[in-house]
Amino acid sequence: MENLLEHVWLPYTQMKTARQPLQAVSTLGSVITLDDGRELIDGIASWWTACHGYNHPHISKAMQAQLETMPHVMFGGLVHEPALRLAKRLAEKAPGDLSRVFFVDSGSVAVEVAMKMAVQYWLNRGFDRRSRMVSFRYGYHGDTMACMAVCDPDESMHALFKDYLPKQILAELPVDEASAKGFDALLAREKHNVAAVLIEPLVQGAGGMKMHDPATLRRVAEMCRKHEILLIADEIFVGFGRTGTFFACEQAGVIPDILCVGKGLTGGALTLAATIARPHVFDAFLSDDPTRALMHGPTYMANPLACAAANASLDLFETEPRLEQVAAIEALLREGLEPCRKMPGVLDVRVKGAIGAVQLEKLDAPGLRQKFAERGFWIRPFGDIVYLTPAFTISKDQLAALTSVVCSVLSRS
Repeated sequence: MENLLEHVWLPYTQMKTARQPLQAVSTLGSVITLDDGRELIDGIASWWTACHGYNHPHISKAMQAQLETMPHVMFGGLVHEPALRLAKRLAEKAPGDLSRVFFVDSGSVAVEVAMKMAVQYWLNRGFDRRSRMVSFRYGYHGDTMACMAVCDPDESMHALFKDYLPKQILAELPVDEASAKGFDALLAREKHNVAAVLIEPLVQGAGGMKMHDPATLRRVAEMCRKHEILLIADEIFVGFGRTGTFFACEQAGVIPDILCVGKGLTGGALTLAATIARPHVFDAFLSDDPTRALMHGPTYMANPLACAAANASLDLFETEPRLEQVAAIEALLREGLEPCRKMPGVLDVRVKGAIGAVQLEKLDAPGLRQKFAERGFWIRPFGDIVYLTPAFTISKDQLAALTSVVCSVLSRS
């Protein structure tokens, strides 16, 4: 058998003991076809990106047209129509007056830029001590260096680096009166050192699909305003309908100072992300002094091909019933995963929008992944959870099959 791992280095994988990976050759809708002809129903939409399913013809057509015209041009000193149109549409869809769009090429970089914006916002206003970040336990914001520093240092995959990374401030989510008082006291004590608070609204994704209610998000926003601290909402996972509204912040009536988006932005077709700022943040960079500009510029930022895909993805949100589909998926996930709640070793079952998670006392992720694949499903457990984040276009029968196989495999584990 050919060694597929001879030259590649896989993510989140111990290469010494890694099993041979499955080899995908094509995708369509919610199905991944392998090189041996098997078909897998995809339960996680390729790390939560393919919200319209794979190979949607509208996105493919838009990309083909852009490919023939201009697949890429630098965004330094030049602009182009796909990016200008996309920025305008994102500003129109973002909560409140979030209106200045800085394009990047991945979610981690969107968060890095947001933190850089927040620190320089205060520097440009003459506050040179406000450089630290507050983030929350179980939070995850990406794998690059600054992002690792604002992930949970004990619970995340980045614990190995906790003595190497810059020391940021870890807080508990203010989910009740007691924790709210603690968070308020922390911000009061540290506000002269803090540039921003980072939060994943409603669902902390890679930290274990931990969910909190809109009231918690409102408390965070209100305390940031009280203590004059910027709020960064990381909606890279939860944005674009995943939690049931176009942006998760909408459910709490919260307008963050900076919003990070990615993943579903292009419907899973190409990598693209963005950091969106409110006018008061943008205005702090306006000056006759060139050193007060935001000195950042990824080589492939605002890639025209990716912007074309993103514009086509937004078309689909406007012309097809995506949020209604998410509501139907939420109901089916609640019904389909409920039997897991009574199984030995199951600690919790959580559902929010098109996100369903079963939390276990212990979990053999590679073993479970193999069992799911043998039965014709692509589900990738991690940490202590088995989760589903399907495409919004998944059929009722496909989703029922996914929840059924989760219950079946976990009942035998």
